[in-house]
Amino acid sequence: MTMTSTTTASPAISALGLRKAYGDKVVLDGIDLAIPEGTIFALLGPNGAGKTTTVEILSTLVAPDAGQAQVAGHDLAQRPEGVRSAIGVTGQFAAVDNLLTAEENLLLMADLQHLPRREGRRRATELLHRFELTEAARKPVVTFSGGMRRKLDLAMTLVGDPQIIFLDEPTTGLDPRSRRTMWEIIRALVADGVTVFLTTQYLEEADQLADRIAVLDNGRLVAEGTSDELKRLIPGGHIRLRFADAVELDAAARHFGAAARDHEELTLRIPSDGSIPALRAVLDVLDGAPVQAESLTVHTPDLDDVFLTLTGHSTPNTATEMAR
Repeated sequence: MTMTSTTTASPAISALGLRKAYGDKVVLDGIDLAIPEGTIFALLGPNGAGKTTTVEILSTLVAPDAGQAQVAGHDLAQRPEGVRSAIGVTGQFAAVDNLLTAEENLLLMADLQHLPRREGRRRATELLHRFELTEAARKPVVTFSGGMRRKLDLAMTLVGDPQIIFLDEPTTGLDPRSRRTMWEIIRALVADGVTVFLTTQYLEEADQLADRIAVLDNGRLVAEGTSDELKRLIPGGHIRLRFADAVELDAAARHFGAAARDHEELTLRIPSDGSIPALRAVLDVLDGAPVQAESLTVHTPDLDDVFLTLTGHSTPNTATEMAR
């Protein structure tokens, strides 16, 4: 089941029927994509679903067996050099030279991008400031923390001022504080008009960042939509009422025919879609009943529930895709 976007923005990335196999292993089985400019698109899936292969194809590192795609207006097959000039790629592991300083890494990347020496130095200085690495500019990268290395890695991706950035597991191994710092950097990039294609093992990351999310399983896109749209696909939302004792619980249960009782927890679980009208209906019943709840909480499915239901897998817990 696939929900289509209603946005009118131009596609930064579009793909139709992308397929890829390695021997007898079909990795991508005809996926379609339409990603608007200036948005964050997150691709989720269990290990081996084909996430990294998708990034490799769209960034011209691997050729598809079938299908077609356009990236930044360039046909993937006919103008791969145009694609490469418009994109930046940050992989699962920081691609920095440990023996060089942060500044030297950026200047090296500027040389690889064929920037004039003065422009390369200007760009390096600007990025060091933007990523709060100025004080560490002349320190060897081997002394950097994981968060600093990931920031430098992303800064190196930006030396060429790409229109589209592919971030393959960009916060793997980072502590929560460093991860949130990276989120702010990604949001700032999109505010400047950059399009971000994100693969991640952290469902909270997709929930926090992505304008649209697609779930990939066994090489197929099994769902696509906003975070809220995906959550509405999954049953299990409910309102939970907690009572002071079993008498109050039993009395309340008589007013909610579809509710499930938990005598140990003294709670009543009432099916709900999480909407305001559903909450108001429960409150109206409580107002008219001679019982009083101690607490009320609204529970809606999260992306973990979506992931488990659509793929049959638990939340991914490793950074490396085991099969491509």
